[in-house]
Amino acid sequence: MMSILNLLLQWDQELLLFLNQIHAPWSDAVWMFCSARFTWIPLYIFWLFVLYKQYPYPKFIYLLLGVIVLILLTDQGASSLFKPLVQRLRPCQVPEFTQQLWLPDKCGGKYGFFSSHAANAMGLAVFLGYWLKSKPIRLSLLIWMLATSISRIFLGAHFPGDIIAGWVWGFGIAMLVIVGMKKWILKTPDLMVNNITNL
Repeated sequence: MMSILNLLLQWDQELLLFLNQIHAPWSDAVWMFCSARFTWIPLYIFWLFVLYKQYPYPKFIYLLLGVIVLILLTDQGASSLFKPLVQRLRPCQVPEFTQQLWLPDKCGGKYGFFSSHAANAMGLAVFLGYWLKSKPIRLSLLIWMLATSISRIFLGAHFPGDIIAGWVWGFGIAMLVIVGMKKWILKTPDLMVNNITNL
């Protein structure tokens, strides 16, 4: 079992070094833009506006509360639970990697397992993608989720395994929040049926 884990960790490190070395001045700017927390605020506002148009008050308030609960669980699950528990250093905090990595931006905190960016992005993309029926909206959520998450690898802030684990956590939390809302809060039959048929 340990040999398999060691092999996976080795692949994780090698993939990071390979991807991180693919860079240029223009791509560094793109990944830093994608990774910045305030970059996407106009897009968040747009998604919430579309959500409001499809689900007016009071359903919108319930869904907005769902988003808040979701982000709290995905973000704090990474920052307050797994990172202190696992204590896996970020690549940019590992001495033997810092000489090999391209680090165009600040490193971030000490620990990196798993990525809060990836968990939050996957969770929000799954949650909003479930309720919003528009294919262009769902495509925008997918592109945003991938850009936000993968940027962390190219900036040397996370191993690929940190991103994948964040995606798994974010997906699981999003599904739990969706199921909980359908069962206990949004009990309107037509709301449930319409979304189930549009999955």
